[in-house]
Amino acid sequence: MIKGRSPGRIARRIAGGSRSERVLILASFVNRVGNGLFNSASALYFTLVVDLPAVQVGVALTVAGLIGLLAGIPGGHLADRRGPRTIMMVALLVQAVAMSALVLVESWAALTVIATIDQLAAAAGGAAWGALVVRVGTDRPALFRAKLRTYVNLGVVLGTVGAGFAVAANTRTAYLVLILGNAASFALCALLLFLLPNYRALAPPLQQRRWIALTDRPFVTFAALYGAMGLQYPVVSLLLPIWISEHTDAPRWTVAAVAAINSAVCVLLQTRIGSRIETPRDGGKAFRTAGLLFLLSCPMMALAAHAPVWAAAGLVVAAIFVHSLGEIWESSAGFALGFGLAPDHAQGQYQGLLGLGFSAGQALAPAILTTVVLGMGTIGWLLLGAFFAAVGAVGPSLERWGTRTRSRRGPATAAPSGESDEAHV
Repeated sequence: MIKGRSPGRIARRIAGGSRSERVLILASFVNRVGNGLFNSASALYFTLVVDLPAVQVGVALTVAGLIGLLAGIPGGHLADRRGPRTIMMVALLVQAVAMSALVLVESWAALTVIATIDQLAAAAGGAAWGALVVRVGTDRPALFRAKLRTYVNLGVVLGTVGAGFAVAANTRTAYLVLILGNAASFALCALLLFLLPNYRALAPPLQQRRWIALTDRPFVTFAALYGAMGLQYPVVSLLLPIWISEHTDAPRWTVAAVAAINSAVCVLLQTRIGSRIETPRDGGKAFRTAGLLFLLSCPMMALAAHAPVWAAAGLVVAAIFVHSLGEIWESSAGFALGFGLAPDHAQGQYQGLLGLGFSAGQALAPAILTTVVLGMGTIGWLLLGAFFAAVGAVGPSLERWGTRTRSRRGPATAAPSGESDEAHV
């Protein structure tokens, strides 16, 4: 056990909960600060400093993202069999090396290769992270997951603010600091995980298929629906800013206000709302509530195009507040259903599948939102709201289906080999 002014003591001051919960919250917070530093300015670095054409940068990142999808389920399976902490630490260290190597990129091919390695590690690490969340948050899991997401959101916000200073400076040195800062965040996150127990694997029931997640029809369905509902994230980051700028008379500052309000609402209310969504049944209802909130927010966004200046600004502000509430309910539903419908011994594999569904939705979102919604205007917004409501309405019945099938699965037991859940290294 580490004594003195350990990261665990620092985390205790900001999060509360058990020691392991505080450590994982702090590690995730550090990691997301680094993500915020890099994600907000990476494209500018490669286009303005490295001088690669924007099209080549886009293609390289798209190829890397698509290939990275392949690692989620196998990486999660490894986490189930070798322990989630081990696989997550390996993935983080690979990302630290890959991120550091980006400062040497001078060609499209090099960018594609390094970004692909990073995305493969990110997908595997994301699945392992999901399995680790389940093993750490055992006392009040809903409260822990809500706190975790709150600090994750806060980390991204702080990182994005830091990136803003680098973009304002617009020098090679400033951008290199962002990249290396993100690399350092991966390494520090991996080191913090040493403070967690080295959770041993749980043995699967006898005669169970290896790729159980892919044969679990309720969960496969949920992964697809979760990916579809995930279109709501680019609504805030991509669709609404374009809509405000090109189709409304709202002042330009409302574009910045959208991101600020979204972040503030999620940081301030995630724990208050999410801590109450504990069981899969709660998750099914929350998924439906999220769809209804998006059904309300989308027409408000559409109406902003038909209102005078200040009315348009007011509609946008009100719409993003409602939409942010929907995001909280949606993410909380994702936790409750994503973890609650997955068997304990295969959480990594199931989280890999859920990540695959979400990432596929994010990959398709820009094309869908810009062609359908922007192309159809007001009607497009109304259809988008109806789509979210229809997807969310399936939540309760999907939960009942998944709960019925899970009740027929055999219980998992601790594997005969490996370290105790309480052992530290």
